[in-house]
Amino acid sequence: MLGKTETPSVKEDLKIRSTAVRGENSAGHKNMQQLIQLRWIAVVGQITTIAVVTLVFGIDLPVRHMLEVLVCLVAFNIASHLRWHERPYVSNKELFLAMLVDVGILTAQLYLSGGTTNPFIFLYLLQVILSAMLLEAWSTWSIVAITSVCLVGLTLFSSPLTLSYDHELRFFSLYVQGMLICFTLNGVLLAFFMTRISRNLRAGDARLAEFRKRALEEEHIVRMGLLASGAAHELGTPLATLSVILGDWKHMPEFTNNKVLLEEITEMETQLQRCKSIVSSILLSAGEARGESSVKTTLSTFLDDLATEWRKSRPVASFEYTNRIAYDVPVVFDSVLKQMICNVLDNAFEASPQFVSLDVSRQGDTLTMHITDKGPGFAPAMLSQIGKPYQSSKGRPGSGLGLFLVVNVARKLGGTVKARNREEGGALVELTLPLTAISLHEEE
Repeated sequence: MLGKTETPSVKEDLKIRSTAVRGENSAGHKNMQQLIQLRWIAVVGQITTIAVVTLVFGIDLPVRHMLEVLVCLVAFNIASHLRWHERPYVSNKELFLAMLVDVGILTAQLYLSGGTTNPFIFLYLLQVILSAMLLEAWSTWSIVAITSVCLVGLTLFSSPLTLSYDHELRFFSLYVQGMLICFTLNGVLLAFFMTRISRNLRAGDARLAEFRKRALEEEHIVRMGLLASGAAHELGTPLATLSVILGDWKHMPEFTNNKVLLEEITEMETQLQRCKSIVSSILLSAGEARGESSVKTTLSTFLDDLATEWRKSRPVASFEYTNRIAYDVPVVFDSVLKQMICNVLDNAFEASPQFVSLDVSRQGDTLTMHITDKGPGFAPAMLSQIGKPYQSSKGRPGSGLGLFLVVNVARKLGGTVKARNREEGGALVELTLPLTAISLHEEE
């Protein structure tokens, strides 16, 4: 088995790295949306500038060619919107290519409108700063090199724009006004978009921090699983010995003639069998004897049997089980799922030995389980830390791992765990699981 499968730590490491890459690409998608919005602003700005310069100031520009470039920009932006509306992840390479198109469009418009004599030449700085924020180092330096080459090319090959700089006119000089407009435009766009891009980057960093935290938690679970597996193996021998001894005692005259002692031996055998069942569940959950841990059944049958078994093995005064599933479905359940549900029921029983309730229902493709009790409820500090290890009101060293394991098992299955205190007293834990995680066709 070990030769054919990866170790849990390797699998979890690959999973966390994959999730982290998806988180980075998701931030890239948001940044791509910012670039698309910026292009629409550029389209409006270019149309306005061309109209004002030609109609108001009477400057001769190749309007037809500039509008052709503008149509290309509009077409590219529409295509980008359609593409990235469907695909949620954007890589650094894709962002880099998109910014190259922006640099190319800007270069074409500057070439048609005066080259380096156009005061809007400083819009190249906007491209460089955006690349520094959005792209990896090699991509940023590539943008710097490409814009520098474009600037040199405009100096050599473009026709100058007739905008005389008259010192006496000062602010009323068209060149000065163009420079001021370009500076203001750069400043406003950078302030607006840099704020939003920085927020996206911070959100991406927060997701990566959460992924690292999950990796540590799951590593903790693996270590606990190995410890539990070892302890289960060690407990197997003494439990088997106790089972043999109790079997011998039941046939000894000293016990067969004493009804009280015989009842106590029977109760001891029941509890011993429960201990052996717990040990078996630990071994199955640790990944041993996996071929026997999966059982094909239906959803209602699985839940009904689980509720019946739990009720018989726990001395709860009142246990209310309600199955609201109208349409049953075939499923393949694993002992880990059964252990997860029983863990929550056990926690409710410890808090409220007199009453525990299990209510199950199905909404579409989601299984919902409500487990309630009439105990003291969760402390506010515990509610804010649900799913973290060693959060318990029992006051015992090492306690508080129950809900931690439940939350992590549910998360691996694509479900959620929510907890709250009820207004009428007691606590409620809500487990939700997608049926696709246990449906029969997924496991065959």
